[in-house]
Amino acid sequence: MLDNGEVLIESHLMLDYLDGLVPAERRMFPTTEPTRHQALKISGLATGLGDKAVSLFYELRLHEKVSDVWIRRFRAQIEAVLTALEADRQERPTPYWVGDRLGHADIAVTAVLRFIGEAHPGLVSLKDFPALCAHAERMEALPVFQTVSQPFIAPA
Repeated sequence: MLDNGEVLIESHLMLDYLDGLVPAERRMFPTTEPTRHQALKISGLATGLGDKAVSLFYELRLHEKVSDVWIRRFRAQIEAVLTALEADRQERPTPYWVGDRLGHADIAVTAVLRFIGEAHPGLVSLKDFPALCAHAERMEALPVFQTVSQPFIAPA
């Protein structure tokens, strides 16, 4: 909730708001177009992908009666977003998704790929998404990802 009472309800909107509170040279979203909206798009896709993976987890583990319709839908949505992210990443030869340094898009994609791998072992093979796999491996090798890390702990 912001000081004026407005509530931000989506993760990527919260990130963008917080990013706007720091000086431009420290922001993790680009400040100029078209890279700003490219990064916002990737971050939004990644956080949406995370939402679908969480929903699938809840459907599979927390409902007495599992809906095959919902499971198929969540899996199709997850596959579609991974395919879109893969296509976008293939077009970018840089080590980071957008720009010359680590940004929110890199963090969001890497975090959600780790979550999917831990919460849904075997759901997807990153070998089917080589650009995403390479990106995640590069990001996970960075000291910040090794320092700030918490394995997924399923709810009891």
